[in-house]
Amino acid sequence: MTSTRYDGDSWDLASSVGATATMAAVARAIATRTHRQLIDDPFAEPLVRAVGVELATQLATGEVAPDGLVDQIWIDVATIRTTFYDEFFRDAANAGIAQVVILASGLDSRAYRLAWPAGTVVYEVDQPQVIEFKTRTLAELGAAPTADRRVAAVDLREDWPTVLHTAGFDPTRPSAWSAEGLLGYLPPEAQDRLLDTMTNLSAPGSRVATESRSNPQPGQEDTTKERLHGISDRRRTHGFDPDMARLRYFGERNEAAAYLTDRGWALNEISVRDLLTANNLPPLKNDDIAMVDLLYVSGTLDKTTK
Repeated sequence: MTSTRYDGDSWDLASSVGATATMAAVARAIATRTHRQLIDDPFAEPLVRAVGVELATQLATGEVAPDGLVDQIWIDVATIRTTFYDEFFRDAANAGIAQVVILASGLDSRAYRLAWPAGTVVYEVDQPQVIEFKTRTLAELGAAPTADRRVAAVDLREDWPTVLHTAGFDPTRPSAWSAEGLLGYLPPEAQDRLLDTMTNLSAPGSRVATESRSNPQPGQEDTTKERLHGISDRRRTHGFDPDMARLRYFGERNEAAAYLTDRGWALNEISVRDLLTANNLPPLKNDDIAMVDLLYVSGTLDKTTK
């Protein structure tokens, strides 16, 4: 069974936290088939196939039904999450922001599939083996970036700002930052450090998008862990081992929305429930993984703050 996270642990796209990026791509591949009017990620399925995890490939291609292995709520949330961040980046680009930073980019393919304005630079930050895999795989598929894609191949627990600067990042220019599906996989203090660093690197007028969750009610996290253990047990019978509950950091932490607001970001918030409604998707039914408490937040750094 997968061990609990620890300082300095590492992974690839078939293990530990890397497997969450692969399963997120699986959900996007399924959503692209079932919710094509909302999401179109043509690279999700081939990237999953290239990772080489049999169950993930079978799910992404439709060979195996997602029932019990990828709950419908995960597929619907992958849909609304993708559309939320796509719209965030489009709005930022339309506002003239030409510098984009995707933190923990994983199998994100926005540098290849979004129609970026000429002159846009997209920086992808992730572990070297993850960056190398995606770059090589998409090149083998004949895909070309639709922006000036630059990589910062570094663990976010290390000195990633220096690597980002070396890749050409200019902190005097406004940036659009995303931390998608990331914060729950960081310890509380590492989350705060990441948000502080991002703020310090942001020129006035920069934009940010991420998720924010309220601190858990008594017993809530036990229910979530039990649910995640159950999903992992079912996947394990198909030869896919990562235990999703052991990859996340539970417990109290600063709520990202309030933390960013205190540091000068003017944010808008929308709940999972409202995003589902806005996209004509079914409401949450059995919310035993506390999805209803998740907010998607986006906003701008106050020009008077920096």
